[in-house]
Amino acid sequence: MTITIREGGPGDLPAILRMLDSGVEWLVSQGRTRQWGTEPLSGTRTVEAVGRAMARGTTYIAEIGGEPAATLTLTDGPGACLSHLPAPGEPERYIHWLASGRRFKGLGAGSALLAHAAEVTRRAGVGLLRVDCYAGGDRKPVAYYEAHGFAPTHAYTHGPDAWPGQVLARRVG
Repeated sequence: MTITIREGGPGDLPAILRMLDSGVEWLVSQGRTRQWGTEPLSGTRTVEAVGRAMARGTTYIAEIGGEPAATLTLTDGPGACLSHLPAPGEPERYIHWLASGRRFKGLGAGSALLAHAAEVTRRAGVGLLRVDCYAGGDRKPVAYYEAHGFAPTHAYTHGPDAWPGQVLARRVG
């Protein structure tokens, strides 16, 4: 099995939304509905948020057997929704919308994208790579990033339902 990584573009939005929707379906099947809710993300404001991130940065698609298996978008910062958090005080790259299609789970596409994001960041002369994720329940998303060299920096809550989030950082330079 070979994983290839390419830059994505607007034409990849349907595949990205399918990945996100398959993630919601899987989370619901696990009884973990607080992270992304119970409804497909392709029918919500998420479509606009993914499009905004893609317009601000560079989207990468990991393919397995020529099929889109995972994605992330890399930008210069977290965006307006986390503007209340302390700025890092140095240039950074920020990961948005890391997701994989559930049928590709466990094949390493997400890990390959995280390694690629670290390398792209390092080559740009930037030493800090950050990401945020859901931090409630069993904290599995936090543990996933920790297993990839990230360390928690700032916990936060978002929105009227106090959605628990965690910012994590990794030095790459």
